[in-house]
Amino acid sequence: MMSKQIITFTVLLLLLTSSLGFSQIKHDWDKIKSLKIAFITERLELNSKEAQEFWPIYNSYESKKEAFHKKEHSEIKDKIKNLDQLSNKEANALLDKMVKLEDEKHKSSQAYIEKVSKTISPKKTILLLRSEEDFKRQLIKQYRQRRANQKK
Repeated sequence: MMSKQIITFTVLLLLLTSSLGFSQIKHDWDKIKSLKIAFITERLELNSKEAQEFWPIYNSYESKKEAFHKKEHSEIKDKIKNLDQLSNKEANALLDKMVKLEDEKHKSSQAYIEKVSKTISPKKTILLLRSEEDFKRQLIKQYRQRRANQKK
């Protein structure tokens, strides 16, 4: 079983590396999402019933995270770029927005974990969270290796 995971992971990384070589950003993000889904599927070893219940919850949460990210960029990060031009009152309002958004993200994350842990086991939920971090680490590692190779 472990060698199957290593082979799958290696194939995923190779696909990921090749996908990062193209400049089509949207296409690359779609590929990365597909690789992440394959990675998680492999790691969690979901049975068909679990998968049928899990993926809609996961996809819904991913959409919410994306919406939070867009909101954060449009309402907060763009304004922080012009920090010198903000009055104290505007900066205070921006801080309030930041706190409110972080609170919304935290509540959303809590609800997601509660829902997922009822769909798949608590152990698989922890494995899911760890797998997402592992995938992210591998993605960053591949990116850094590519950049280092380009500088040579």
